[in-house]
Amino acid sequence: MPQAQADIGLIGLAVMGQNLILNMNDHGYTVAAYNRTVSKVDDFLAGPAKGTKVIGAHSLEEFIGLLKRPRRVMLMVKAGDPVDEFIDLCVPLLEKGDIIIDGGNSLYKDTDRRVKALKEKGIIFIGAGISGGEEGARNGPSIMPGGNPDGWPHVKGIFQAIAAKADGGEPCCDWVGDGGAGHYVKMVHNGIEYGDIQLICEAYNLLKLGLGLQAKQLFEVFNKWNEKQLNSYLIEITSHIFSINDVDGTPLVEKILDVAGQKGTGKWTVIDSLELGMPLTLISEAVYARCLSALKDERVEANKVLSGPSQQYKGNPQEFIEAIEQALYASKIISYAQGFMLMRQAAEEYKWRLNYGGIALMWRGGCIIRSHFLNNIKQAFDKDPLLKNLLLAEFFSTEIKKAQPGWRKVVAGAVEMGIPIPCLSSALSFYDGYRAARLPANLLQAQRDYFGAHTYERIDKPRGQFFHTNWTGTGGKVSSSTYNA
Repeated sequence: MPQAQADIGLIGLAVMGQNLILNMNDHGYTVAAYNRTVSKVDDFLAGPAKGTKVIGAHSLEEFIGLLKRPRRVMLMVKAGDPVDEFIDLCVPLLEKGDIIIDGGNSLYKDTDRRVKALKEKGIIFIGAGISGGEEGARNGPSIMPGGNPDGWPHVKGIFQAIAAKADGGEPCCDWVGDGGAGHYVKMVHNGIEYGDIQLICEAYNLLKLGLGLQAKQLFEVFNKWNEKQLNSYLIEITSHIFSINDVDGTPLVEKILDVAGQKGTGKWTVIDSLELGMPLTLISEAVYARCLSALKDERVEANKVLSGPSQQYKGNPQEFIEAIEQALYASKIISYAQGFMLMRQAAEEYKWRLNYGGIALMWRGGCIIRSHFLNNIKQAFDKDPLLKNLLLAEFFSTEIKKAQPGWRKVVAGAVEMGIPIPCLSSALSFYDGYRAARLPANLLQAQRDYFGAHTYERIDKPRGQFFHTNWTGTGGKVSSSTYNA
């Protein structure tokens, strides 16, 4: 048997796995590395890991034997069946009290299932959401661990050492909660990421189609935005994208096919919002926008048949650029507000004790959605841990008020020009719906009672009392049961 000398072992030597290992090595940890295709282990040791303390293993038995007790095994493999397959292979080689960590983008329900199943076998399971891409993995990601809390003391030192550091040196990593809580928070992070990216794309489309801005001008606009309230990783990389040319000297971004890919975490977020009854309208539209982009051939055909207005903005260009900035900022606030709404409802449904200010802290560095105003989110929850909605915090209600004229101008202008803005417009619709003391759902309930005897509540009676009207005079007094689906 090999000598147990590794502090942690990692299975899966794709780019994220390799970079996490190198990050751990930089912080003084000895890491054992294994991959199902063992030639990748040798390539890694001879390449990026050359000269490090990383130890390679050519079998699972050798790999497990290299680990100090309690053994810490981290999986960086594709979500779904591969995770279960490696768990099944590792468990017979482990002892009670050993720890398995899933650092991939697993569905939180799978994590919850694995925590319970492995606990029965005496194995501690942790599901850790990790954000930051390959750069974050190498230099400091945002890490969102959850699962069996017995494992946290054994991984806390490693995770917080390799995590990104926010202002003041605070690690962008802390215990999220039991069961699938860590992967749930990562799922919502990815949903907000979908929304942020789509909002930026809509702003780009307005600047390009409505104002005719070219790549150099777009670079200047986004670079300027990144110096103010929109300061964020995604705005920063967007400005950089506009500065990159193809080999022929023309902007590379304009050579890229307009068909978006997705790995499923945004879809999971939307599905869960429907199950919990939370109006995640902006993120839903972001997911559907990717679906619409995939209909490329149909869109090309439709373009030849379906007509629309002129896409040239007729007002003051500089004023419209400033209005787009305000619309993007306000909509970004809505995106985060909806994400935190969903997490609050999930915490109630799944009996988690989520620290929302702590989550904002974890997102302040390393992750894809890191942005300046996450500081303001943390401050809002520090001031009021029971805050129902970010829009009700003084800072955000004030910011929305200031941005509102430009936001409405952009949405109206886009509609007049026929430029699609599903997320910018849905964000505004959500805002107007959320601030409405009365919505037309009274008519909706009347219609449901008319055709299906589904009953309704009355404004002059206590909540929870339901009534049915014989609208046609022939329906009788029997009503359907009342329920929410």
